[in-house]
Amino acid sequence: MRHYFGHGTAAVFAPLEPLGRAEQVSRRLTDAIELELLTDGTQLPGEIELAAAFGVATVTIREALADLRRRGLIETRRGRGGGSFVRTPEGGPSDLSRQRLRARSVVELRDMGDLYAIVSGGAAALAAQRSSADDVRLLRAAWEELAGATDAGARCRADARFRVLVAVAAQSPRLYRAEIDLQAEVGTLLWLASEKTDGTHTHRADLERCAAILDAIEERASERARCVAEHRVRDATARMIEHRLTEEEL
Repeated sequence: MRHYFGHGTAAVFAPLEPLGRAEQVSRRLTDAIELELLTDGTQLPGEIELAAAFGVATVTIREALADLRRRGLIETRRGRGGGSFVRTPEGGPSDLSRQRLRARSVVELRDMGDLYAIVSGGAAALAAQRSSADDVRLLRAAWEELAGATDAGARCRADARFRVLVAVAAQSPRLYRAEIDLQAEVGTLLWLASEKTDGTHTHRADLERCAAILDAIEERASERARCVAEHRVRDATARMIEHRLTEEEL
């Protein structure tokens, strides 16, 4: 099970808070599918392993998996080689993002964006203080992956990896968890709005911002890293809110 609990997906299977557990499991896995941390065809861990990972009873896992099956997000096969497998919606993960965007009010979106800006800025600032040479090398590789991404899905995944690695370089477990949780909650909504407006132009601007964050981290310029990271999220939040209002008018 090491594959499922590596740093890129650790928060997906982390223990839950005590309220609404079946719904929380379903939401956590939905978020992971939307963010493409769990891609089409991925086999989920077994019910016993999932229950242990989330810290819930197996009956809770069964309820959550039943909800995901009802929504067409997983398929369960019986017999040898069976199990529960991820099924991405026909319209891709962006279909889930569009549904969630329409379900959120402008006030909720602004609040999520404000929190994400603070977390991203704080992680970048600490990364500038605490990162190792290996951290910087990984961040540079992630930036190159983002630069070479040719479609919206690849850009979203590469951007998510870059953000996670900034949080890893900050050496703060709480900031890391906050980054993963916020990516699942709002990250794909930010990307949906960016790609809907002018994906190529926005991608270029994001590359420049990421390069500036990377340079600031490497140069130990903590406040510069914070400012660039915060502004990047705030600009994306403004685009997301504008897109939400446009969807409302349609």
